[in-house]
Amino acid sequence: MSSTELPFVPPANVLPKVGTVRVAEGERLRSVELPGVTLTVRSRPAAREGLPPALYVHGLGGSSQNWSALMPLLEDAVDSEALDLPGFGDSPPPDDGDYSVTGHARAVIRYLDASGRGPAHLFGNSLGGAIATRVAAVRPDLVRTLTLVSPALPEIRVQRSAVPTGLLAVPGVAPLFTRLTRAWTPEQRVRGVMALCYGDPGRVTPEGFRNAVQEMERRLKLPYFWDAMARSARGIVNAYTLGGQHGLWRQAERVLAPTLLVYGGRDQLVGFRMAQRAARAFRDSRLVTLPDAGHVAMMEYPETVATAFRELLADAGELGTERTRRAESAAQDGPEPESTDESMGG
Repeated sequence: MSSTELPFVPPANVLPKVGTVRVAEGERLRSVELPGVTLTVRSRPAAREGLPPALYVHGLGGSSQNWSALMPLLEDAVDSEALDLPGFGDSPPPDDGDYSVTGHARAVIRYLDASGRGPAHLFGNSLGGAIATRVAAVRPDLVRTLTLVSPALPEIRVQRSAVPTGLLAVPGVAPLFTRLTRAWTPEQRVRGVMALCYGDPGRVTPEGFRNAVQEMERRLKLPYFWDAMARSARGIVNAYTLGGQHGLWRQAERVLAPTLLVYGGRDQLVGFRMAQRAARAFRDSRLVTLPDAGHVAMMEYPETVATAFRELLADAGELGTERTRRAESAAQDGPEPESTDESMGG
């Protein structure tokens, strides 16, 4: 094998079980087998039956746990599920080794089709934002609304701080990086990731840091960890170079669903300057900018993102059922207190 080739990854059915994935209180994990891919799905029971479905898609190197702070804040508005993309979290690699944006989008579409949960409120962060954009463009029947947190859409001038992540896409870099960082502890790796992804890493609680370290320890034991990272990074780079109708910006223009865009002013991976371009590209969009947030606003400021999503639902007429229920409850129990929600800037 040449030094530029990625290592062979054994089939999913012979991969070792390396540790238990953390499940927060109130969450459930299950495995779903689909043609060519097996997905782990994290769910949180809705406050009541009949709420519309929501599906959350994480970014490069992330997992469904990235949405654990946001999901409970929306349990009275949507029925939440979050995927571990193939090769990430607790999902094994795809059978065909396809980690392209299109390959990941195909897995999301297969799940929505098989589960019968579409049309869903679709969320995506970073790589997940690019995936969700492609899903919404090619299968509008599956998407009610689209919420994108720092979506990885093509940039002409990539931020300098994002270059090392992009270099993972270069053949041979992932194995080299693995060798060069062999002595790094899981704690050092987590601190590096948090410094890159958070606007203020100090917002991470001690418990949150410990959980992240445990997850990093688990992932580093997976034989396909760096392979999935490198191939997915290459998938993003390749998606950036596509033109014509398959280009992500062209597909953004085709999205019909009402769209919420969330950008962080301290994002080191997706340029804050891209926020206005995105707002122009998505035809029915609202933009929320968070000056102190980094790349993962749904983890840093989940309450703010939840409020913005509720406003999206209200503007899209998706809160009619909830309003009717509240009106009926008010008629029986007396008037509700006035709302103290403030409108969001953006």
